[in-house]
Amino acid sequence: QSTNQEMTAKEDAVYKAKLAEQAERYDEMVNAMKKVACELNEGELGVEERNLLSVAYKNAVGARRASWRVISSIEHKEVEKNLDDHVVIIKEYKKKIEDELEAMCNSILDVLKDHLLPSSANDEAKIFYHKMAGDY
Repeated sequence: QSTNQEMTAKEDAVYKAKLAEQAERYDEMVNAMKKVACELNEGELGVEERNLLSVAYKNAVGARRASWRVISSIEHKEVEKNLDDHVVIIKEYKKKIEDELEAMCNSILDVLKDHLLPSSANDEAKIFYHKMAGDY
């Protein structure tokens, strides 16, 4: 194990991702692991790094999906009450969440397609990445 002074940029980013996970700050975890996958990756991601990448995106997307479900439920209730002014605001807000979801999904698909799959020689890693791509 290297000392703190000897931590590589990759080790630093992985450590930041672990801290972000502990703090439940998944967007920051995504950013750290995206940096590992796209900029700091020399060859294969290790099992731990693949899992961190997966957890980061799963939780970042999951939070937005949960938000979308809540807003959709509120929208349904407001439509039933004929509160058209509220429905307009809700639809705008829901669209914002949908745009974030789409961007997040496209982000991981690009990371997989452009960086991880082309550099992957390990069959287990390839399967992991294809499964991830299928999830998004």
